[in-house]
Amino acid sequence: MSADLPSQIQTEVKRRRTFAIISHPDAGKTTLTEKLLLFSGAIQIAGSVKARKASRHATSDWMEIEKQRGISVASSVMQMEYRDCVINLLDTPGHQDFSEDTYRVLTAVDAALMVIDAANGVEPQTRRLLQVCRARNTPILTFVNKMDREVQDPLALMDEIERELGMTVVPFTWPVGMGKHFHGVMDLRQQQMRVFSPGEGKAGGDDEILQGLNNPAYAERFGMQYEQAEGEIELVQDAAAEFNLDDFLSGKLTPMFFGSAVNNFGVQEILDALVELAPAPAERAAMQRVVQPDEPKFTGVVFKIQANMDPSHRDRIAFLRVVSGHFERGMRLKVVRSGKELRPNTVVSFLSQRRELLDEAYAGDIIGIPNHGVLQLGDTITEGEALQFTGLPFFAPEMFRSVEVADPLRTKQLKAGLTQLGEEGAIQVFRPIAGSVLLLGAVGQLQFEVVAHRLEHEYGCKARIMPSRFQVARWVTCDDANELKRFIDANDHRMAYDAVDAPTVLVEYAPELRAIEANWPKIKFHALREHAGLVFQKRLDG
Repeated sequence: MSADLPSQIQTEVKRRRTFAIISHPDAGKTTLTEKLLLFSGAIQIAGSVKARKASRHATSDWMEIEKQRGISVASSVMQMEYRDCVINLLDTPGHQDFSEDTYRVLTAVDAALMVIDAANGVEPQTRRLLQVCRARNTPILTFVNKMDREVQDPLALMDEIERELGMTVVPFTWPVGMGKHFHGVMDLRQQQMRVFSPGEGKAGGDDEILQGLNNPAYAERFGMQYEQAEGEIELVQDAAAEFNLDDFLSGKLTPMFFGSAVNNFGVQEILDALVELAPAPAERAAMQRVVQPDEPKFTGVVFKIQANMDPSHRDRIAFLRVVSGHFERGMRLKVVRSGKELRPNTVVSFLSQRRELLDEAYAGDIIGIPNHGVLQLGDTITEGEALQFTGLPFFAPEMFRSVEVADPLRTKQLKAGLTQLGEEGAIQVFRPIAGSVLLLGAVGQLQFEVVAHRLEHEYGCKARIMPSRFQVARWVTCDDANELKRFIDANDHRMAYDAVDAPTVLVEYAPELRAIEANWPKIKFHALREHAGLVFQKRLDG
């Protein structure tokens, strides 16, 4: 190690900003992602996320079903440079059926950008995602989108966000008008107005900027919309809290911005705020100790696995958040769970599906390691130290289906496809001890549709997805390995193993589960499984 490497690591860590974009479906999250890439210079022309049959699609929507439906069903990772900062941006699925993927992504970021549809305000999925952010004290910036439409009153939106999400809101910009009479936004910090002009073209930086908050020309030019905005700004400046960086960094306060992502408007202010306000990577607690981002030794945690990003290569990419140290291509690494050694030579960084071979990375970076089942969700990778990072959630499924292959000659493809999709966490796959029919578990119907589509188009096997009698699942553990084995043997007709061989009890009704719990007091039943170094089968085997 060179003598100046520690200072180089510190410098590089300070340059990193790693954040996720979260929202309810259709709030414009993927469009905003696209425009952030555009304004940073990472791409030259934005793909249309509205024209589903158009030849261009959102850069962050790479999966075939996403292009067909115009929705995001998988998280995307993109890296770009802006103002001497390296920005790792994660676009998450907004649809609630894929919330587990989003929850896991939120464990890998240092900040979140919340997109609110100005017409609909705070929606159910926004509340759920905010609960996850608040539980982790994740700093949140708020972008109120679609101001070029007829929307809610901005004061009412501000009040709703504060009330519903329990956060102090500090407006950094304020809209002048809305819909057909949307004239632009006042930048309350810079004391200037950015004038709105519709258009989805290339990012130019040629917006008209007018100086001052009380420029006499505003009233003449923008009429009653300016007069209303002037009164609102006066009220907000008198009544709203002052921006406090510590409150923002602890997730208690959110700066609010207004704009129209589809028209490239208000994006610049968000990008600048992310660089200026979002924190650099911080320390992270492992079970054994707290790991600092500027430590010389490399550590990282796998928070996402994606199969078939390149269908022609049948690859599986493990997305890894670098927690500390300096990653170099070809370095010797250890998978703590299995003890296996890795020497990754084809590590990649992403601009969605476009990848670049990566030579080095630092804390905060998201890197992709191609592998064939060596890495699992939640795995910790180090230069040798036995560490385990925690907090990657797996939730007990709420819906179950049995799955069979339509053509028996494609059974091998079905099993390979389900194994890989189960490793992703896109769906939970259970292998019942009794019987050969595999079970799928999900939190929403759309997950089953996506799995059927991907099995057919990525693995070449048409699957029959049929109703299942099971409605409740719980993972089971016990401090006494013999007692756990006795439980599994006694209940083998309703036992299954999941993707990491964790034993799971499946029942038809909740009262049935309560009866089983009463009969087996030493057995622990879990609705949540965290990958915390506890691979259940290893426990079972002693």
